[in-house]
Order: sequence, then structure tokens, then C-alpha cells
Amino acid sequence: MKKDYRELYFSDYINLLSNAFDYALTDLKLSPDEFEDMLLTSDYLELLESLNPGIVSGESGVEFVYKLIDEKNYLIEKVEREFREYRTSAFWLGYALANYQFIKRKRFRDIFYRIHLKDILKMYNPYHTMDITCFIDDFDKMWMETDSKSKLKYYREVNELSQSELANLSGVSLRSIQLYEQKVNDIDKAQANTLYKLAVVLHCKIDDLLESPELY
Repeated sequence: MKKDYRELYFSDYINLLSNAFDYALTDLKLSPDEFEDMLLTSDYLELLESLNPGIVSGESGVEFVYKLIDEKNYLIEKVEREFREYRTSAFWLGYALANYQFIKRKRFRDIFYRIHLKDILKMYNPYHTMDITCFIDDFDKMWMETDSKSKLKYYREVNELSQSELANLSGVSLRSIQLYEQKVNDIDKAQANTLYKLAVVLHCKIDDLLESPELY
């Protein structure tokens, strides 16, 4: 059986994210919310998620954070990374998320849509002392059980539109929008043209409206 090319870069991916999180949260003293926002608004995110060799193997964790800072010209002072003989909770956070994202093949924006970085960090105790599979299994159950509004409703509210306004602007019927938002109808099974019209009005990608998008 042919080996998945992503497996060739898995260890590099783990190393990159572990050290990037450690540097950003520990050395730069960014809050989890701040670093989460930097990741989700970066054009490099899709390359990271797909384990692009130029990203995951061509750079260190510190260099990746520099790339995020420079991309949007954040006013963040770049400091030297402090040498540590121990692994911080931030290092574990990057390690745990990299494993979860790789195994479950979820986009980071879909992970953080339900559970934010600051809440995942609270799982450091006791999970940092356990096998990573324990975190992956328990976190996935938590993620699946977390109640959340539909993606369509989220982006509609971000754009400050009522259901009627979205229907008028997109040409998608009001009733369809209501049923998608209530999750009575599965938006993942909507026609491509319907998703396209909604995405254009809501200034997002089609995948952003799907409840269970396929990463690869």
C-alpha cells in the first residue's frame, strides 16, 4: 500500500507546531485568543493544514511565527527564544493539536469554531501526563458534543444580516435558509450553486459554510 505523503512530514509538523505555540505563548507572551486569531486569519493556514513541505519542513516554529507576524504587520516585538530544559504547557498545546488535527483531519477553523485555544489549554492537566491517544479520543468526543450554532447563522450574524436580507441578496429562499440554520436540512448536501450564492454574499468560502468539510 502506498504511503500517504503526509506521513513523511508528520514528525516535522509536530515539531513545528509545538515550538511555534511555545514561542508565541511563552516567549512573546501572546494570549491564546491572540495567537488563535493570527492563525485563523493567515493565508498560510491551508498550507500548514495540508502539511506543505515548504512550511512544515522548511522552517522552524519560531520562523513560522515570524511569518505570521510579518504577514499582517502585527506590532509584536520579535524576541530571542529562551532556552528551557522543560516542556511548557504551550508546547504541549501545539503538540496535542497537531496530533488531533492530523488524525481527525479537521480544519483549525472548524476546531476553534467549537472549542477555543484557551479552553484546550485548560486540558493540560491531566492530559500532558497521558498518552496522546487519550487526549485525541476525549477531545473528539467533547468537540462532537459541543453545541454550536450553524456555520450559516454564524457568518450571517458576522455580516449583520437578517435571514430575510440574506435571502434577498443571495436569491436563496428564506425557508431554505431557516432550515439550514436550524440544521433540519443538511447544508453539506446543498447544491453547489446554492452554496456559492450564499458564500458570495457572506464573504466567505463555500467550505466555511459546511458543517463537516473534508480537509483532504
